[in-house]
Amino acid sequence: MSLLSAIFNFQSLLTVILLLICTCAYIRALAPSLLDKNKTGLLGIFWKCARIGERKSPWVACCCVIMAFSILFLQ
Repeated sequence: MSLLSAIFNFQSLLTVILLLICTCAYIRALAPSLLDKNKTGLLGIFWKCARIGERKSPWVACCCVIMAFSILFLQ
């Protein structure tokens, strides 16, 4: 499934957003300077996703488990 079709499918869009949040939080944990220097502008989206992943990590983890369950067993 291509990324363009993820825009039109709500579940795929949520999966892409969750993966983006988790990836940005992981990258910021490994190398904080990569995301901290771009807090504004277009690249600031990645910094914001990393902050969401850090501050709301129990909620993001719960959403990842629910999404994985729905992808594995409901599709």
